[in-house]
Amino acid sequence: MRDAVSISRAAKLHPKVRLEVIDLITKAEEGLPANAKVRIVQGLRTRDEQNALYAQGRTSPGHIVTNAKFGQSYHCFGLAIDFVVMYDKDNNGSFEAVSWDVNYDFDKDGVKDWQEVVRVFKAAGWTWGGDFKSIVDSPHLEKTFGINWRTMLDMYNREVFIEGTEYINI
Repeated sequence: MRDAVSISRAAKLHPKVRLEVIDLITKAEEGLPANAKVRIVQGLRTRDEQNALYAQGRTSPGHIVTNAKFGQSYHCFGLAIDFVVMYDKDNNGSFEAVSWDVNYDFDKDGVKDWQEVVRVFKAAGWTWGGDFKSIVDSPHLEKTFGINWRTMLDMYNREVFIEGTEYINI
């Protein structure tokens, strides 16, 4: 992983996926040109962060960006990330451009850059939000370990945590 911001965000993910996310992004970046890198734009969300996002476009200004209240998103348990691909188009090391375009192929290798990232995560058992049927969420990747959010929220509310943390013990 070549992005310091992403490394700090990965460090806050659930311990069961932290290193895996770093390894998978590193692997995905190997398929991208040197002047492209992956940024985690969202990882673990606190109760306040998730509820503020849910309020957006409802009871606070802005557009609706989520239909999930606290506990209804795998972000709340540190088991999801949202990502974007960043580009250093002038090769000065600043990575001044980001692309949310799932069809962009910066290196013109015939494989869309987002798909290079998604393919690596899906091969490792992650679910891509671009495959969701109800609400397509292309930046989103999650690993659920076969546990639905309702069960995770129940575990959270009962404080079934890894000792000394507030991460659910899965």
